[in-house]
Amino acid sequence: MDKFPDQKRAVQYLYPPIDPFDQQMMDMGDGHTVYFEQCGNPAGIPVVVLHGGPGGGCSPSMRRYFDPEKYHVILFDQRGCGRSRPFASVTNNTTWDLVADIERIRKHLGIEKWIAFGGSWGATLALIYAETHPDRVRNIVLRGVFMMTQAELDWFYGGGAGKFWPDLWARFVSLVPEDERDDMIAAYHRRLFSGDMQTEVRYGKAWSAWENALASIHSSGGTHEGPGEYSRTFARLENHYFTNAGFLEFDGQILAHVSRIAHIPGVIVQGRYDMICPPTSAYHLAQVWPNAELKMVRNAGHALSEPGISSELVRTMDRIAAQ
Repeated sequence: MDKFPDQKRAVQYLYPPIDPFDQQMMDMGDGHTVYFEQCGNPAGIPVVVLHGGPGGGCSPSMRRYFDPEKYHVILFDQRGCGRSRPFASVTNNTTWDLVADIERIRKHLGIEKWIAFGGSWGATLALIYAETHPDRVRNIVLRGVFMMTQAELDWFYGGGAGKFWPDLWARFVSLVPEDERDDMIAAYHRRLFSGDMQTEVRYGKAWSAWENALASIHSSGGTHEGPGEYSRTFARLENHYFTNAGFLEFDGQILAHVSRIAHIPGVIVQGRYDMICPPTSAYHLAQVWPNAELKMVRNAGHALSEPGISSELVRTMDRIAAQ
């Protein structure tokens, strides 16, 4: 889960734009080629940036949370999205494939340990990667925590968030027959993977618009529809992962395995009024993670571009760099 509206609102908190000093396509050996880039200082503190979605792709704005003189920033487009290929593919596209991709990139770059930085689905992936490879992570910085639980999916696709946005929820469910509305993820799955491009684009736009409209606390309820092919890809990848419960072994796995990362310092930046990933997940994570610090940002929603969230993330990364 993740979209980035209103980018200009937070520009004053960010570092100036920087260009990558290296861009590569890495063949993962199973039909996927993953794009990654490096920017900042090659001798700086390594940090891997994990974008949201699944399916969101990385963007130049994500480079701007890090002092380019102090950080060696690595960003990559996860399988099936952005510049990675094949585009929109869900074959060999699971959480564990992504975790393996992160490790391949780390080894390829000769990095011993790095910071895992991610928001929304990127926070999910950062936590799972750290729990799988705790010896390779020196810090974890999260935003808008999503732990890939059924309760979180029920909130967003089962009517919870719809109680705050009944008009937009009505629009989202109106495309599905009444007898299928008890499972909106499954109903949209049938249409997003129907094989008919026109249908897939239509439902991809509706899926993406529902999430986009709730991302920012400043939202007026507009649908912010993106290009058809991007919306279709984003929706298909998200739906693929959510249909398969994130490919985790059991519901609640991330929280159950927090002991594996208990020694790793963490910072959780959470919008108080996050409609996509409510603060309860961030709160419960902080309660069981002894080395984590929870920063609840007032007057903020889910988006990375929220001014309060942007400023807190920059402040956090500056503080880590100074340690």
